[in-house]
This record gives sequence, C-alpha cells and structure tokens, in this order.
Amino acid sequence: MSLNPSPTVASTRTSGPPCVCGCLTRPRRYPSDLTDAQWAVLEPLLPAPSWQRTTGGRPERHSRRQIINALFYLVDNGIKWRAMPADFPPWRTVYGYFIRWSDNLTTVGLTHRLRASLRAALGRRAQPSAGCIDAQSVHESAEGVVPRATSGYDSHKRVNGRKRHILVDTVGLLIDVVATTASAADQHVAPALLHTAADHGIRCIWADQGYYVDKLIAAAHHVCDITLQIVLRPTSSTGRGKGFHVLPRRWVVERTFAWISRRRRCARDYERRLDHHETMVHWAAIIQMTRHRARLL
Repeated sequence: MSLNPSPTVASTRTSGPPCVCGCLTRPRRYPSDLTDAQWAVLEPLLPAPSWQRTTGGRPERHSRRQIINALFYLVDNGIKWRAMPADFPPWRTVYGYFIRWSDNLTTVGLTHRLRASLRAALGRRAQPSAGCIDAQSVHESAEGVVPRATSGYDSHKRVNGRKRHILVDTVGLLIDVVATTASAADQHVAPALLHTAADHGIRCIWADQGYYVDKLIAAAHHVCDITLQIVLRPTSSTGRGKGFHVLPRRWVVERTFAWISRRRRCARDYERRLDHHETMVHWAAIIQMTRHRARLL
C-alpha cells in the first residue's frame, strides 16, 4: 500500500505551481515519517489552507504531509534547521510553517483537537474535568543560542537553562505549557496554568508540595473555582521517605515529561525564544498523541 497521498488528494491540496522539491512523490524513509493511518488522523484536524478560504491566498507549493514529516523529523532527532535532509521541502519553508503556526496558535489548536479525539477514542469525555501540573528544568544547549535574559539557574535541581511548566489531563495528554527561566518558582507560574485549566472546564488539579502555598490554594478555589490538591511524599517513622515512590495521580505528569524528553529537540533547550520552546513541546505531544490515536483506528 502506498504511503503517500493519492494524486487526487495531492492535486486538491497543492493546485498551482508544481512542487520543485519532489516531496509529493517522496517515499517514507525515516521512523518519524507519518504512516497512512497517522496522516488520516492528522489531516482532518489541520486548518484549511488560506487559498481554500473566502479570504483567498497563494496556493501551497509543498505537501502538508511532508511539511509535518519534516517537523516530526526535527523534533524527534534534534537536528539544526539547516541540517534538514534534502528530500524534505527546503528548511526555510518548513521553518516558515513552524513560525506561522506558532504565532497564529495553529499548533496549540491542533494539540487540543488531537487530545479531544484521542480521549473520545479511549472512551472518555472530550474535555477533561481533572488534571495535574508540574515543572521540569531543562539544561540549555552548549552552543549559547539561549539569550541570557530568558535563561536562569535552578539551584534545587542544579540546572542552568529554562523550566517548562505543564498542565495535563488524567491520561497525561498535554493541555498547556508555559516556558520560563529555570529560576522561576513553580507557585509563581501556576496561576497562568490554573486560568487555562478553568477555561477548559477543569475543576480539580493535583500538584506536588512545591505548590503547597496557602494563597495559591485559596486563589485556585475562589478565583478559578478549582480544587488544588497537594500530593505529598510518603513519610516514615524516621522522617521523610527516601527513594523512589509512585505517587498517586502525580505519576501521570511525570510520565508526560518522559514522553516529551524522548524527543531530542526537547531533551535540551535549543530555542532562542520562549514561545518557540513551548511550540516544540506541543509538537512532541502531537507526535505522541498521533501515534497513540492511529493505533486505535
């Protein structure tokens, strides 16, 4: 079975000047490339091209499937933009899509639609009613691309770089991410995630003891109508429990961090801008959810 879009679909999506990079007939080569089942999941969730809307616009010259394949390759393998393999569309074109979809929140919207589709396939409500929040400090790259103004030092984890604060549902699917300097305190960034949770109808959130602040818990209840439950580590008769413990509810968000860190572009921070780091996390989540959703077809 062919792993490329049918000629009918390709001509519908890219009518206009012919593709000069050969991406329309490119075979599937890399593990990160979309299968037919995965593309069937993603294609209906993408916004219509501008030239198909009433506002009009220039026809797209490259296959969207190959644009996303290129983005998946970059996120999964952690390459530089200029090191994009030649069988993908030009790297400047792929980067342009990345920037445009980041600025107009297309990537965020794709994450939300994909999460709702996956939750429905799992027999759950499309919109979650509970979730978890946590933060992860990430080392910046040794190449010095991260500006000093958006970089900091986490003295607790001994990490020089940035910190990503995420909100996930009870399955571990990403809802929102906020990137800050590594020195930012978790409880100071939590209100932004709580407001996002309230917008999605979430009424209960589990968090670790880093969020155990009376003002934060009270604000979550009175301002956002959310119950913030703190999951504490187990203690023993000799004091605080040591070693690894699977904490109720909180293990879900830790697993999400593991999913994100598997993508090499997210294992370290290579982005100059905070919003681009957030977009990379969204693409890492999109890879995970697309593969999971395709297995349920």
